[in-house]
Order: sequence, then structure tokens, then C-alpha cells
Amino acid sequence: MRTILHNCGEIAHLSTGDDEDPLSGQRLLDRDSLVHPAGLAIMIVEGLIEKIAPSEELLSEYAPWYPTKNTIGDVEVLDMEGMAVVPGFVDSHTHLLWSGDRTNELSMRLGGKTYQEIAQSGGGIMKTVRSTRSSPKRNLVERGISRANECLRNGTTTLEAKSGYGLDLDSEVKLLESISEIDRSMDLDIRATWLGAHDFPPEMGREEYVEHLISEQLPVISELSLAKWVDVFCEEGWFTNEQTEDIVKASKEYGMKSRLHVDEFVDSGGLALAAELGSLSADHVACSNDDSRISAAESGTVQTFLPGTPYVLGKNLDLPIKKCIREDWPFSIATDFNPNCPITSLPLIGSFVTHRLGVDPIASLVAVTRNPATTMFDGEKPRGTISEGRIADMNVLWSSSADSWCQTPGSSPVRATIKNGVIVNSNKTY
Repeated sequence: MRTILHNCGEIAHLSTGDDEDPLSGQRLLDRDSLVHPAGLAIMIVEGLIEKIAPSEELLSEYAPWYPTKNTIGDVEVLDMEGMAVVPGFVDSHTHLLWSGDRTNELSMRLGGKTYQEIAQSGGGIMKTVRSTRSSPKRNLVERGISRANECLRNGTTTLEAKSGYGLDLDSEVKLLESISEIDRSMDLDIRATWLGAHDFPPEMGREEYVEHLISEQLPVISELSLAKWVDVFCEEGWFTNEQTEDIVKASKEYGMKSRLHVDEFVDSGGLALAAELGSLSADHVACSNDDSRISAAESGTVQTFLPGTPYVLGKNLDLPIKKCIREDWPFSIATDFNPNCPITSLPLIGSFVTHRLGVDPIASLVAVTRNPATTMFDGEKPRGTISEGRIADMNVLWSSSADSWCQTPGSSPVRATIKNGVIVNSNKTY
């Protein structure tokens, strides 16, 4: 089937330079090189973008009968009605699967308790672990499908999903198998990360648990091919830099690359460690020092900011994203969907970054499409851009301007979502 998306508004193709590499610095602000003006059409064949050209040119060659008919033979014409088209969003940091309820922790935070104090009092990660361990797999799958559909409604076409709320072999396998089942059931792509090193279970000492992760969980996870990456919560009070290094190096021996939680609360040198270990991404990075950010840029480790987390924790949104642009340090942004931050909408996260941090909408768009995609598709055809030869993962917006993707907090800016060349979501209202 040949599908022509006719009468497009702006097309944020984001494909300048080598689109398998992240964009950074002033290139993020060169709108003319990142956005096609209105009037073009996109032709899709077998899930790939075959041609981008003026609408009149594609219609005269492939659909001269249009608009008399919309479809003849294997050619279909879809009128975009002047609406903008942007790449499908890539959410590179989510905790998709968990069970239980931690909404009571908001009042605890408002009462002055820190994240660490809530965890020490029986809340936090371990509270979710207890609920998730006892949850039947079918319940986890049902919840995951519902959450993933909400992501899709907000334009996400690919997302990363971590385990980490099991912390024992059987429960971690249950979570990763559930993620795989959800992926097979969905119209969006889900890539799994093993986060056994999310916290320390009460039934083991800390060093004992690290050894358990390396000698018992890791071999099974690898043998079953349940996860693409390994992650570690490398943070003061959780896993040390030394423990993180041991887990990551052991995982490398099984062919697993890393994406790490680092420097969320304090600068513990986590970003520098991630760069040294060759991690694909280092996430949170709110407190990282400039030398670490330079090392990450030089090593190819993409900094991933998670603005939703300080937002729900009541902290200032003072993330150094504009400085990353000035200093030419590649970065992404993601939702960090989790029990404390149940945000499935990358456009809402984009609103935080643009409206509160003053980052240009197109630069922010790159940070939820092209840049995270460079960390997600090793050995696969890349996503995150709209260019000839690439997979047709796209969002049609409710506006003719690509800038609108992050300007409707509380509502999805997405009119329709196209995955592998097929419309998989159509929102009725804006």
C-alpha cells in the first residue's frame, strides 16, 4: 500500500546532519534546518517514508485522480488539512509496571519529609515492591496496557520500560515477562530495562544483594533475553559508584549496555561514572557538575532530564537545559512515569521545559524524539526523524505549527498518531 499524507502543515523533520546522532548546541535553534514549511506531502510505502515532496508533485505522479477519489488500487491519499506533522515521541525513561498506591506520600512531603525520610519510614520504592511482588502477572499486564495506551494517546510511539519493583529473581522475571507481553499486544514499541538494582530488599544485606544481582538475576535475565539494557539507581543512600560499576561491568559481559539513574539528589559523581562506563544515557542528572557533563558529551552518554520528578516532589525546576544548549552538550527529556510521578504525557513534560525553563519548542521536540531515539535502537533502523528511508512513526497535531506540540498542558496536542505507516490513534477533540 502506498499512502500519501497530503496537504501537511509544517513538518518537523529534525533530520539535519547524521540523524543517527543526537543534535546539540546551536543546531537545536536553527529552525529553518529542522522544519519544512507547509505545502509538502509524505509518501509512505510498507511502513517507511519513501518520499517527501510538494503535494502537487506527489499527487500528479501517484494519484492524478485525487480528489475525485481518496483510494484507487494500492494508493491512498489522506488529507492532513494543513496540520503540522512531527516525529513520534520517544519516552526513554519510564517505570511502566508496578502495583499499589503511594498518593499518601504527597501530604508527607508537604509536611516536610524528604524522599529519603519517606523511604526510611516504610514508603517509597519498597512500599511499591511489596505490592508488586504480590500482584498477579495478569493484573500487571492489564495495568501496563492501560498505561501504554495513555502514552499512545499523547503521541508516544516508543517507550523504555524498567523493571525494579520486584527485587528478587522471580518478581523481576515476572515484570520483564509482563513488559514483553505488553509490547506484543500494543501498537507502540516497548523496550525493556532490567533495574534489579533499584533498591535493597529487606531480606538481604547490601553486599549480599549486589552479589545476588550479578550471580543469580543477571544470568537468568540474559538467558531469557528479557531486557535490552541494565540500569542502577546510583545515588547517595542507594547503590554506590563502586557497586554500580560492578553491576554494569558484569552486565557488559552478557552483552547488555547501560542506562543509569545518577545525581538526582546530590552530585555523587554518577554522571562521570556513566561516561566512563560508556552508558547510553545518564538520567536525572539534576545535580551533576560541569566537568561530568563535558565528559558525558565527549563519551557519547546522553544526559536525560526528568522534569516531572522535581515538579511532583515540589522542587524548583532549575535544570540546566539551556546551559546544555549553550555548551553543546547533547540531552534528552523523558517522563520518568512512576508511582510518585504518574505522568504519561511527553507534551506535558515539554510544557514544563518550554513554559517554565524557557527552552525553544523545537529544541525541546528534538529532546523527545531524535535524541532519545539515538539511545534506543542500537542495531535497528532509527526513529525520531521524518526523513526518506526512515520508519514512518509520526504525530499529526491540532495546529499548523510544529511549535504547538508542547503548548496544550492538560490536553493532548495530537490529532492522530501514525506507527509504522498506519494510523493507530485518532483523538476526537482538542
